[in-house]
Amino acid sequence: MEPLRHLDGIALPIARANVDTDQITPARFLHKPRGDDHGQYLFHDSRRQADGSLDPDFPLNRAEYAGARIIVADHNFACGSSRENAVWALFDHGFRAAIAPSFGDIFASNCLKNGVLPVRLPAAVVAGLLQALQETPGARVQVDLERQTVTLPDGAVHGFEIDPFSRHCLLNGIDELDYTRELAPEIDAFINRYGRENR
Repeated sequence: MEPLRHLDGIALPIARANVDTDQITPARFLHKPRGDDHGQYLFHDSRRQADGSLDPDFPLNRAEYAGARIIVADHNFACGSSRENAVWALFDHGFRAAIAPSFGDIFASNCLKNGVLPVRLPAAVVAGLLQALQETPGARVQVDLERQTVTLPDGAVHGFEIDPFSRHCLLNGIDELDYTRELAPEIDAFINRYGRENR
């Protein structure tokens, strides 16, 4: 997993509350293996019109937001089912951070385990950011995990919280298994010491 330290990228606005994981990745794609490019399933149905063609007004389809690395959403983003595929779709499409006033709890946990940083900011801050991104498509946002700050297009800086373990893993591009492997020498030393002391 690629380390995440500083992110300076185009931000994509999804200015709707309660966007659930079925909208992010429809259920019929859940059988796809992790090796697939899940980015192709991101907002698969939401970004299309009734005839199946792409909706030119959906943010993900607009050229101004091409290459976006940060998604900004309204309250309760990614609520609903616990499908990890929703995070895979965001990651495979190129997103490394999501900003919202609140997230579905399981989604936020899945993000941290899959290299996506969920950033909670006050509702008023996010509302202003969503408006700015819609008024100026292609505007950039900076996320600094080392300093735990977000810099908005107008230069305003806001701090955010993240638990130390998740921060460590994201900064170093590792998951929980990798972290355990890092401790292998200490684990081996404990096993050897315990064995000697309990013969």
